[in-house]
Amino acid sequence: MRYRFYLIGLSLWLAACNNGGDKKTGTSSDSLAIREKYAASPVLDAKTAISQMVVEKGLEVQLVAAEPLVTVPVAMTFDEKGRMWVVEMTGYMPDTVGTGEDIPNGKVVILEDTNQDGVADKRTVFIDSLVLPRAICLVENGILIAEPPKLSFIEINNDKPGKRTLVDDKYTEGGNVEHQPNGLLRAMDNWIYNAKSDKRYRKVGNKWVKELTHFRGQWGISQDNYGRLFYNNNSENVLGDYFPAGLGAHNPQQKNVSGYDEKIVADNHVYPARPTTGVNRGYMKGTLDDSLRLVNMTAACSPLVYRGALLGKAYDNNIFVAEPSGNLIKRNIIRDSGYIVKGQQAYAHKEFLTSTDERFRPVSLYDGPDGSLYILDMYRGIIQHKTYLTPYLKNEIKSRNLTNPLNCGRIYRIVPAGTHPKGAVIENDPARLLVLLSNPNGWLRDKAQQLIIDHHYTTLVPGLRALLQQKDSLYTQVHALWTLEGLGALQLTDVMVLLHQANPYAQAQGLAALPAVINAANGKAVLSELAMMQKNVFLAPYVALLLPALPAQLHADVELLKMQLVEAYANDQYVADAVISCMAGKEAELQQQLKNWNPDTTLVLAKRLKRVLKDIENHRKASMDESLQKAYPRGAVLFKTVCQTCHGADGDGIQSLAPPLNQSEIVTGDKHRLAAIVLFGLTGPVTVAGKQYKAPEISGDMPGIGSNDEFSDKDIAEVLSYIRGAWSNRAAKVTEKDIQEVRKQYKGRQKSFTISELK
Repeated sequence: MRYRFYLIGLSLWLAACNNGGDKKTGTSSDSLAIREKYAASPVLDAKTAISQMVVEKGLEVQLVAAEPLVTVPVAMTFDEKGRMWVVEMTGYMPDTVGTGEDIPNGKVVILEDTNQDGVADKRTVFIDSLVLPRAICLVENGILIAEPPKLSFIEINNDKPGKRTLVDDKYTEGGNVEHQPNGLLRAMDNWIYNAKSDKRYRKVGNKWVKELTHFRGQWGISQDNYGRLFYNNNSENVLGDYFPAGLGAHNPQQKNVSGYDEKIVADNHVYPARPTTGVNRGYMKGTLDDSLRLVNMTAACSPLVYRGALLGKAYDNNIFVAEPSGNLIKRNIIRDSGYIVKGQQAYAHKEFLTSTDERFRPVSLYDGPDGSLYILDMYRGIIQHKTYLTPYLKNEIKSRNLTNPLNCGRIYRIVPAGTHPKGAVIENDPARLLVLLSNPNGWLRDKAQQLIIDHHYTTLVPGLRALLQQKDSLYTQVHALWTLEGLGALQLTDVMVLLHQANPYAQAQGLAALPAVINAANGKAVLSELAMMQKNVFLAPYVALLLPALPAQLHADVELLKMQLVEAYANDQYVADAVISCMAGKEAELQQQLKNWNPDTTLVLAKRLKRVLKDIENHRKASMDESLQKAYPRGAVLFKTVCQTCHGADGDGIQSLAPPLNQSEIVTGDKHRLAAIVLFGLTGPVTVAGKQYKAPEISGDMPGIGSNDEFSDKDIAEVLSYIRGAWSNRAAKVTEKDIQEVRKQYKGRQKSFTISELK
């Protein structure tokens, strides 16, 4: 009887939301029958849960750990002993209003397989009393732990926490649990990168160094065998970089640099094995198909470049993506074409792994020491954070008892069927570590590089230089190169080994490492090399990206090389953006140089430079002063928590996420229309300053916050007044009464607006 009343109410809801029974929106009698069949969502033990999974033929899913050994796992890393260090975000969404999220009950635990049967059997709590911890990274004798808003380094003493060092007290600035930095990927270039962040970190001696880098992704970050970074956001399958991670982020006024944050796989369709009505906007037309299954990604996360070798050559360098809302894991095949990286889904209308268990929530994927693909499963009903929780999903959760239990969690691995690979234990022996740099398993190569650097094994420098000469194994050369860099032993002659090879991917690695060795003494020689290489179309963007690394005393020669690049590649977007990236504060000077050479305003470089200059002018006019924050203190806080994470701190939008708020006619126009959007949400496309924004360029929907009890009408009025007065906006404030009037006008409404409706 409980389900019958639920179905009657839900059918009326869907009819109202979809204008009555469109075949494609899940309101037919067949779809109601499907809802009734799948209304229950029973909690399954881990082994039974595996029986509900279907994985690619020839592979199988094996259980590694389950509750009570692990609960609510969201991130992990392996140590050299093959042990798993797991982050447990115990406090995440205990109910639909997030009661107790601020309770310090998060942990970092060590899981160990003591009898080498592939299943963890020992749990050690390394540290507890954390509030919503989200990422970790092992470095030297300690571990980085991200616990918003801070990033801390804690020394490890016999698996117990020792001295704590604050690395960054603003690791997260604003945002909510779904929109805060995470990842802490220790990349091939020896820097630690994050998703949802523009910062990177590195330990140099006893000090931690922090630098700005490109803003990347939302949840999860991975690297390929060349050290290129890949990431995504909730609505997009795979994004990533064409060029080295450490280059191209020299100009803070340049919002986007071509070759970074590129769409690698544009197809965002998903193919769940079961109805997925428990998604946040399941009531919206087009979210679910006629079988009530998710159509496009809505919670994509943790892209993983598989480098484990165990699954077979067909899976090498594939990028796997978790989709917990669809209870599935997607496989994408990636290919290089010059420096361009593109990919496609591996299958038509099917997935790599699916489950009919609605509580299967894969949130993080990892390569393992044994070559397996590891899956972290939060195993729960609620995964949507309260900030954006719609009334529709609240109803789903309540009617179908999806809140409890909260003490589950599983870790699985995918292996060739019938096999039981044993975890690799890496001996702390310099000679053995050197050999591992040639191992086919990318995880082992990475770990060997890190251990050599962490233990300062400078006695291996001659051996590393010998590996650098192994021109039949580029992956070995790459790791030898960056291990030398990490030891502080890299020299220009080492880099030249790669620069002088015929393989352009080897040359690209050498170019990426050049900043580590360029100095006043060798600058002229490096410049000569670059002048020759800029004639190669493949290498020209790398050369342009390296201009800021050249010594200041060679300014005249660097200017000459820059103009050679401009004249040869003025219509190449990658070279154009690379040149702009090295002209921070001198953009107007570059524009004049370009006009002197060629006044054609249709040149790609001219157009992209004009856009950057416009952004600079907008920033100059900006008015994010203290008086505005004093006038709307709660609005300023909500902006940082809710709005900034997608629209940017400068209000100019974030590529792949959301359009600008600055100089937006939607923001500065009718305040009642703006209030309706914020209360109930907006479905794209939208036009801002003459440019249309739509999926997949940005997330296709902005969720409303009107049903969130955490925000009062006064709060919402304040945040709207704040953004209407910020930056270059100069619009009238919004009052609490305005919000109440809009609520009254649209009483009973649940679905998002479109711009055409509001007009």
